[in-house]
Amino acid sequence: MASTPTSLLLSLLFSALCLVHSSPLIHFSHLSHLLDVHERERPSASVQEAAARGLLNRLLPSHSSSFDFQVIDKETCGGDACFIISNHPSFSEKGHPEILIRGGSGVELSAGLHWYLKSWCMAHISWDKTGGTQLFSVPTPGFLPHVHPAGVLIKRPVPWNYYQNAVTSSYSMAWWDWERWEKEIDWMALQGINLPLAFNGQEAIWQKVFQKFNISNSDLEDFFGGPAFLAWSRMGNMHGWGGPLPQTWLDDQLALQKKILSRMFEFGMSPVLPAFSGNVPSALKSKFPSAKITRLGNWFTVDSNPKWCCTYLLDATDPLFVEVGKAFIEQQFKEYGRTSHIYNCDTFDENTPPIDEPEYISSLGAAIFKGMQSGDKDAIWLMQGWLFSYDPFWKPLQMKALLHSVPIGRLVVLDLFAEVKPLWNTSEQFFNVPYIWCMLHNFAANIEMYGILDSIASGPVEARTSENSTMVGVGMCMEGIEQNPVVYDLMSEMAFHQKKVDVKSWIKLYPERRYGRSIPALQDAWRILYESIYNCTDGASDKNRDVIVAFPDVDPSFISLTGNFQPANMNFGKPLQRQLKTMSDSYDRPHLWYSTADVVHALKLFLASGDYVSDSNTFRYDLVDLTRQALAKYANQVFLKTVEAYQNNDFERVNGFSQHFLGLVRDLDLLLSCHDGFLLGPWLESAKHLARNTEQKKQYEWNARTQITMWFDNTETQASLLRDYGNKYWSGLLRDYYEPRAAIYFKYMLNSLLAGHEFELENWRREWIDLTNTWQNSKKVFTGKASSDALNVSRWLYNKYLQNTSFELVFTV
Repeated sequence: MASTPTSLLLSLLFSALCLVHSSPLIHFSHLSHLLDVHERERPSASVQEAAARGLLNRLLPSHSSSFDFQVIDKETCGGDACFIISNHPSFSEKGHPEILIRGGSGVELSAGLHWYLKSWCMAHISWDKTGGTQLFSVPTPGFLPHVHPAGVLIKRPVPWNYYQNAVTSSYSMAWWDWERWEKEIDWMALQGINLPLAFNGQEAIWQKVFQKFNISNSDLEDFFGGPAFLAWSRMGNMHGWGGPLPQTWLDDQLALQKKILSRMFEFGMSPVLPAFSGNVPSALKSKFPSAKITRLGNWFTVDSNPKWCCTYLLDATDPLFVEVGKAFIEQQFKEYGRTSHIYNCDTFDENTPPIDEPEYISSLGAAIFKGMQSGDKDAIWLMQGWLFSYDPFWKPLQMKALLHSVPIGRLVVLDLFAEVKPLWNTSEQFFNVPYIWCMLHNFAANIEMYGILDSIASGPVEARTSENSTMVGVGMCMEGIEQNPVVYDLMSEMAFHQKKVDVKSWIKLYPERRYGRSIPALQDAWRILYESIYNCTDGASDKNRDVIVAFPDVDPSFISLTGNFQPANMNFGKPLQRQLKTMSDSYDRPHLWYSTADVVHALKLFLASGDYVSDSNTFRYDLVDLTRQALAKYANQVFLKTVEAYQNNDFERVNGFSQHFLGLVRDLDLLLSCHDGFLLGPWLESAKHLARNTEQKKQYEWNARTQITMWFDNTETQASLLRDYGNKYWSGLLRDYYEPRAAIYFKYMLNSLLAGHEFELENWRREWIDLTNTWQNSKKVFTGKASSDALNVSRWLYNKYLQNTSFELVFTV
């Protein structure tokens, strides 16, 4: 029989025996009532068990007969949600069930399966783009490891495990079909997620709702955004950008949503549906001239063009607000046949209320909730707490007024950024309002190795066990998924851990699970990564602004060669000493919180171990990502050396360093082509795949290209304020867009030195913006399959760029 490492098994048994802290739900009677409602409204045990078996058949069909699933009542778990893993009492020979997994729902059954595979079989499960599954370490049927004879009981310390951000639907999920959604719902169930956001198809619902208020379909053409920008259209940040939406899109997304909800309900999940936030089409103002409808301010447009910006907001205190809110809830129930009674509404997300009087704020909140409750008497309002971090408007008085505008227990707040900037500990536990401890982690689906593993491993436990805790769940609220699998592997466990996780011990086992083999050098490498890249303790959120993917729009004469762009522990070349001149323009500097030398050393260990695990897709993903990370930081320094040469009027060195930078971008594109998870092609092809005709293909591809480059309006010489926000390290994007852009900038640097005049900033912008708009309208096709050998390419690039990091030896000028 295969066996689990003794230390891990003891840890598991200990966790099973830990006392569960009293649930905060005992203080919130309506939340307790809602959990009872969820229990009653879940599908039958046979349906949930079938959902778990279906997942097993898709995940590990060779072992479809090795596991048995059984839904049990909460009393068996002491009144809490749990799963129990035990040796199957009737196992006698191969072909019969070996392991019995019991749990309170289909989600618990699936999470129990994952826990067993991970803890006893040293398996690993992540998104396909980040390497997918490592199941080679699972023993063949008939030889699965036994657990302790008494079985292993794992309880949820808090009832809810939330998933998604309001913008994940656009950054990562914009082009998903049912096949991709089925995989994601399986992934959710395996992670124990029971409270997922479910936002698809809502535009079709709104179309039907607004018809009841005499708003025609044509009136909505400049209201809904394009497919890649729906998240910001829904939040009232902008309208019409990338649209109008074809009727086929509306119908197809509604049909897809029904399949998504059906599967989520089969697992026993409680999907969170949208609610009315006050965002309305302009036509409503003419239809209801006496209604309190105001126009919001500019949200990141260049010139406040009303064609895109300054959306209309129906005041929550207007009687029409409750009518619309009720109609929307009722229409969803009519379409879907049921709801989970939990509704997301973020009416003030990056939109500041016009008045800061607490009484007014309270009246707004009460009206918003009344709109939900009028359509569903059991409604719970789920609100992202991002506004309290983002907007200084929300001082304690205003925050408390909003949170207490709803009966305690009827509003749940997502402490959205708790791993970096928790609010629970500075707001009297959200003024006694229940909340969910969330990890935000990723912005704009950028590709950057980053994380705070220690905070993840301890933060939820500290919050839950703190005095007068009002925490009722944990959550993952990243803006984009399919990156940094180690972070999500640990965070998903926190839904079931009673005590803090010893990350040093946890990370020691991680590479064995992820690659299917125990290799000491890779354990050392991951220890280094844990202590560097995944130990960001400077309190800054990470938003990838590497020069390659977020090129500075500034006169190079005014770029500082010191500061946080050049940290003291940077080991690429000699420190740059020149001081900042007067800045005429600014840009976000790359965030660097670790020693690059340590990361290069970890990469060296990866390369030394590569021959032992080169057949592992998970290893290849990590190798490409780690090599990319090291070279991206190296490229930042090459850029600074180019700028330093420019400021010293050294034409030859500017030419040499700029050519070196451009060659590095091309080489990075080749590296990224070595793994399917780093390709531009799938993003564009999945967009076109959803189109019904040529015109839709053109529109959807433009949406996809625009979101990852420069979106929102621009003029000939004024770039969008949201340029490079959704930047990506994707093969095809580097070679076809980022490299030509950098080449234009370097051309103007060289021209400036040759002619002896200032850098032509406006001309650079004109040419760059023209390149961008042309690229966004291009129809060039990019591959969707990896085409090179990751290990060989990574070794070549390490030898070429990183083995000797002295810039003076890179080339001769």
